[in-house]
Amino acid sequence: MPARSSAPSWARRRRTCSSTTSTSARPRTSAPGPVAEPRPDGPDPQRAGIVRDSLGVGIATGLYGVSFGAVAVGSGLSVAQTCVLSLLMFTGGSQFAFVGVLAGGGTPVSGAATALLLGTRNTLYGLRLAPLLAWTGVRRLGAAQLLIDESSAMSVTRDTTARARTGFLVTGWSVFVLWNLFTLVGALAGQALGDPRTYGLDAAVGGAFLALLWPRLAEPRNRVIAVLAAAVALGVAPSVAVGVPVLAAGGVALLAGVLSRSPR
Repeated sequence: MPARSSAPSWARRRRTCSSTTSTSARPRTSAPGPVAEPRPDGPDPQRAGIVRDSLGVGIATGLYGVSFGAVAVGSGLSVAQTCVLSLLMFTGGSQFAFVGVLAGGGTPVSGAATALLLGTRNTLYGLRLAPLLAWTGVRRLGAAQLLIDESSAMSVTRDTTARARTGFLVTGWSVFVLWNLFTLVGALAGQALGDPRTYGLDAAVGGAFLALLWPRLAEPRNRVIAVLAAAVALGVAPSVAVGVPVLAAGGVALLAGVLSRSPR
């Protein structure tokens, strides 16, 4: 038979009430609920700056189309041929190389070969930008038409795909529209315009590229590569065809990138 408690009944009732009170006074812990998904941050704060810079480069480059139109007509091309060249080839360096050969008495075949040689740099741009822009199919094919120096420079340094696409498209389309428009203006003006360099249009593109390049020269390594590339371009310029110095300078930068890559 179990032993009875020696404590009186009033004491047992007091302990029971005290235990019940202390239990009910404890804070209850609720079961953890689902964590809320973070809300989108809204518009990209850097988008406006990218669009502004891209439009600035597009305007500066597009205006130089006046020079190409005038030079092309002066080299013997008709207005229609000049406009078609800008519309289809759409790479300023190659276009100037082509009409430069014609103006110097060269054949269209040699002019096309020179333009093709200079345009090979766009292949390197495409290899770098294809994974960054991440377009496929028809979009990728259409983007190839806008693959020029300016659109590549305004997209290759972006840290997200969306920002790279913004820089690429705004720059590419603004240059495309303005370059073709002012090519027509320059071709129609022809000899009446005179030498476009008189108006300083030849410095606009160089100034735009310098503005793009300057922030990249903050690192000592980039400054050394820039100096070496410029030295090679200047050294070979007197003895090679138009456009080759650009390829030589790009080769210096490419070689520096390969040699400085850390082994995995």
